[in-house]
Order: sequence, then C-alpha cells, then structure tokens
Amino acid sequence: MKVVVLGAGLIGIASAYFLRQQGHAVSVIDRQAQPAAETSFANGGQISVSNAEPWANPSAPLQLLRWLGRADAPLRLRWRMDPRQWRWGMQFLSECRPGRTHHNMAQLIRLATYSREVLRQLRRERGMAYDQRAQGILHFYSSQKGFEAATATAARMRSLGCDRRVISAEEAVRIEPALRALGARLAGATFTAEDESGDANRFARELARCCEADGVQFLMSHTVTALREAGGQIDHVEATDGDGCFQSLRGDAYVLALGCPSAGLVKPLGIELPIYPLKGYSVTMPVKDPALAYQVSLTDEAHKLVFSRLGDRLRIAGTAELSGHERSLDRQRCQAILKRVEELFPGAGDTTQARFWTGLRPATPGNIPIIGRSRLRNLFLNTGHGSLGWTLSCGSGKSIARILSGFKPEDDGMFVDGP
Repeated sequence: MKVVVLGAGLIGIASAYFLRQQGHAVSVIDRQAQPAAETSFANGGQISVSNAEPWANPSAPLQLLRWLGRADAPLRLRWRMDPRQWRWGMQFLSECRPGRTHHNMAQLIRLATYSREVLRQLRRERGMAYDQRAQGILHFYSSQKGFEAATATAARMRSLGCDRRVISAEEAVRIEPALRALGARLAGATFTAEDESGDANRFARELARCCEADGVQFLMSHTVTALREAGGQIDHVEATDGDGCFQSLRGDAYVLALGCPSAGLVKPLGIELPIYPLKGYSVTMPVKDPALAYQVSLTDEAHKLVFSRLGDRLRIAGTAELSGHERSLDRQRCQAILKRVEELFPGAGDTTQARFWTGLRPATPGNIPIIGRSRLRNLFLNTGHGSLGWTLSCGSGKSIARILSGFKPEDDGMFVDGP
C-alpha cells in the first residue's frame, strides 16, 4: 500500500521505518525543514521504563496544591478559557485513582519494555550511533519521605516486570560518584540497570536517513491543514508547502503522528483525542569538569528533572506546564533548572554556555498513548506519548506498522487503542 505518515518526529519516523520494513511505499510529511525538529529536538535523552509511573497518580492532586503559585514548580497550571484544557484536567484527576494508576502503569511498562528491546535490535541491525549509554537510570531522593514512597513504587513496578531496584545512598554513590556532592542530602535511590540514555534527536535523524536509504520519501516544510473524508475513509490530505502553495496528497492509508496538533486536525472528522500540550524545558551545556560530571543517567524525583550525558554535553530536562500551545521560554524556569544543577553538581557543566529549549509534549490524561485504527477505515493513530515519546517510539512504530498491515502487535496483550 501507499502510506502517508503525518509527522516526522520520533513517532512518525519510527512508524515510517517499520511500515517500509513491511513492504509499503511510505511518504512522511512535516511542517519543519528537518526531521525531529520539535518535541524530539532536545528532550531528556532517556529510554526509561523506570519512568513509567504516570503523572496521574494518587499523590498528584495534593502535590499540585502544594505547587500552586510556585514559579519553579515541577508541574505548573496556567488555566485558560479553553474547554479542552478544563476537560483534560478533569480527566487527569479521574486517572489519579489507585486502580487507574495501576492499570496505566502496567500498560506503560509493557509497551516501554517491548519498545526498548525493539530499539536495541534496530541499533544492532543498522549500526546506529547517537551518544548512547547502556548504564541504567538511577532515581535519587533528597528526603526520607520521598525515598520511602519510591520503595513502594519500585515494588509495584517490579511486580509488573520493570526491575527497578531499591538501593542505599552509599550504593548510589558507587554507581554514580558525582552524587557524592549531595552528602547527607542523599536519602537513597532506585536503580534500573536495563534502562538507557542518548541523544534522541540524533537517533531520530539517523533513523530518518535509514528510512531514506530504504526508499521512504520525506516532504519537509509542508504543513498539513486538513484531512478530507469521503465514504467513511480519508480521501486526501490538504497541505501547504514552504511557499504557501496548496497541495493535495493521496494514499491508501494514513498514520497520524503529529503530536499536539493531532487532536485539532481530526476533530472536524468527529474524532475526539484526549491530548493536550504539556510544555517541558531542557538545558544543554558543555562538560566543564569531567571529574565532577555525572556519567549515569539520573532522575531527580524531588524536582522532576532528568539528567543525561551526551558525549561531552550535559542535558537536563523536565518540568511541565499546562498552558496551551504557546512555546515561549520562561527564563525564571530556565534559571531554576540551572540553579538545581549547580546545587547537585557544582562546577560540572559550563553554565555560561547553557542553551535553553522548550517543547510541547502531547499528553493524554493517564499517560497512555493512542495507538491503533480510528473509526475511519484507512486512518491509523500513533500519538499522545507525552513525556515518554522516545522510550515508547520504536515499539509504537513497529506496532502500528503491524496493525496497518493486518497483523497483531508482537505483544498481543499490549495496550492498543484508537477512537
């Protein structure tokens, strides 16, 4: 079949790659001039099954109340006169119930574990290099209360198949000596040895080159403006090119992988996707002193920040703002991240050369992505991956390629859904 993939971020590129492996003729369309130029550009760099605990969990409502009014809050709400935002917020609160959290965590762990293995196989087959590190991910805690809560979470995750091990502060320092700077502030940690890290943007562009070598066509600088339905299926896609000229694109099937714009694009078709943007931030800086810089990928649970080592660069990412589709940089939040880095690892990075970035994560209320066939016969959905886009990308891409081709996902019990 001729398949048109809408979106050239990590999810779209992975979908295109595996669709081509299934023998389809594939075209990818995106509004940016280069692949992976938006949400996939400067994310936290973690392949993190251990981060599969949903943002929507029983502790979230009280945390949100505590964070109200804090400019540096890990999750900040900026309410607007937007019914979609309020509806999403109510759905988020509903997903905070213990039963829903357990269900969502189980589905995320299953998909993330599968996706991690698909990525490893892909890396072996194509010889890809992207500053990857297979040294695990270490979550550290600066309060005894937070550490005790993590012990219970880690036990639940182990029961669901994620080997997230509880370790002492002393063992954490043995795994990552840079944590020594925390001293008595380090209450304890958890460690997931199978998790990985690397430059997600570099990975995405390497995979895009593999796609092109295999015959996938990329239509960059093309903005999708509408999907047109006829007879219970998509008839064609309307788009404008870089010069503003109208184009009509046709295929036998379509995969929607546009992240945050996905919901608005299919709403005129009567398809409601529970996706809303969560703005995240990242800081990238050169290593200043290798003796002080971390090597293992880390997660600071107290501040919801992740730390990855990308060659001679440090990447720190995190926080979330529910503030609509605006992407402006809040310098106060950027400086708060830098301040935390200097508190934890003073002198490790060259803060004078720090580069700031912000992007919009396409989040569903329960963090579960939407993967599968829509109510329209030839429209398939692969979107809503939130903060786990890279972690889930390869598994999601391979699964949607199998579904579109008439096969079941390799892990048939994995969550697959589509309105």
